[in-house]
Amino acid sequence: MATLTWTTAGESHGPALIGVLEGLPAGMELSTERIDAELARRWRGYGRGGRAKLETDRVEVLAGVRAGRTLGSPLCLRLANRDDSIETLPVPSNPRPGHADLAGCQKFTHRDPRAILERASARETAMRVALAGAARQLIEAFGVEVFAHTVELGGVAAAADAYERAGDGRQRLRERSEFLGVDPTCEEPWKRRVDEALEALDTLGGLFEVVATGVPPGLGSHASGPERLTGRLAGALLSIPAMKGVEFGLGFESARRPGSEVHDAIELRGPDADGYGRFRRRTNRAGGLEGGMTTGEPLVARVAMKPIPTLRRGLDTVDFETGETVRATYQRSDVTSVPAASVVGEAMVALELARSFRDKFGGDSLDQVRDNFEAWRRRVEEV
Repeated sequence: MATLTWTTAGESHGPALIGVLEGLPAGMELSTERIDAELARRWRGYGRGGRAKLETDRVEVLAGVRAGRTLGSPLCLRLANRDDSIETLPVPSNPRPGHADLAGCQKFTHRDPRAILERASARETAMRVALAGAARQLIEAFGVEVFAHTVELGGVAAAADAYERAGDGRQRLRERSEFLGVDPTCEEPWKRRVDEALEALDTLGGLFEVVATGVPPGLGSHASGPERLTGRLAGALLSIPAMKGVEFGLGFESARRPGSEVHDAIELRGPDADGYGRFRRRTNRAGGLEGGMTTGEPLVARVAMKPIPTLRRGLDTVDFETGETVRATYQRSDVTSVPAASVVGEAMVALELARSFRDKFGGDSLDQVRDNFEAWRRRVEEV
């Protein structure tokens, strides 16, 4: 199978999460330690709630690997839930504002929010991170790296050029940050905002940025709407619970500027410059995407996350049985999980880039993928 598809199954408080990833080529060395490291990063972040202290995810490979290498067949992963209590948890008597509870109950015409919230929970994203932890090992073998970091929390923004200023030290800065950011000057202001929200029994949203470097030009397609990578990336990022907006490059700012300040001039790439082909963009206002395809410049996406809707003080809702106004049932939650969401966003970008990479370069085995990639690389120099 020369494309990449994935699916997950499982409930927040069920026995486990299951994920299936189809389309990895045979012969790829797969590191489960690398997957576990990504899962551990997802649990980090100042302002996390009780479950972050409860769960410790370790991936279990059920199928698709032999002697540490992929077989070319579907990869099946399992993440056990330590909080396996779905059969004993109470059914909330009211739907919580901002959650999938009411819309889901209306969809299935019943009054059991538990049947909705168990699957709508962000716990499901742990398996997405695990599957992406496998998929990204393919594109990293070809020089593609995906990096996410928090850029705004509770209205306090990091420096606009924080990623560029961090340079080669960005991994170290993010590792040290309690918010998975790369601007150290934001650490204390962000902590204050979280502490203030906690005291007010409230929650905070924010923004994170995902940057992919080493991406070859031409992933995606201009020829078909569903295959435009811009749309697929936006859809993937907005499929994460609580995400409310996505922009690439200048994003919404491009609507406010004249064309001369939006589009990227093209020039010849110097012999010592990184990249593919003879050309490069002088700037990267497009965020690495033009016509639904990658340009070879860094792919830059920013994503807005709303505040978590589970509030300790609760919002008004309506009791299913009595019809009376009540305070929404409180479920254990975080003050903010923007840092964790950045890890999930990084995973979704990695999955979509891996899918587009497979679509373009095909190959049943890793050696065949490499041959196809090198053949393209030689030809693109002639364009």
